[in-house]
Amino acid sequence: MNNLNLAIGLLRQRLTAAAATSTSTITQATRNYAAKPPAAGAGGKKKKLGKLGPIMEKKIIPVETDANKLVNYVCGSNYMKTGEDVKIKPDAEYPDWLWTLNTERIIPLDELDPNTKQYWRRLRKMALRRNNQLSMLKKF
Repeated sequence: MNNLNLAIGLLRQRLTAAAATSTSTITQATRNYAAKPPAAGAGGKKKKLGKLGPIMEKKIIPVETDANKLVNYVCGSNYMKTGEDVKIKPDAEYPDWLWTLNTERIIPLDELDPNTKQYWRRLRKMALRRNNQLSMLKKF
């Protein structure tokens, strides 16, 4: 038994000595279970973290200041990467009903004609809002 222990000890010494001299033959595996994700590029900014993840930064949109362009074009109407904004045409080229649209105020229910769809839609909408407000007051 003593010889066996001596042989095992010598074998262990040789293996550790061989591993110390040549690291290329025996490599030790490393485990990276919780490795951090690689950082963004060298010039990348670090995003702020909120409760629910990264916070979106507001994109600053340039404001048009050229008076000629503001008068002749509908600024912001071009959503494509290429092209230009829609050019404003003379008033005669637009349909007549466009100039009769109500853009000033909401017409009260009293002024609407009860024989129109608009009157009944408005009445239904007001009743739904009222019922929703009343249901919020109930405890159970």
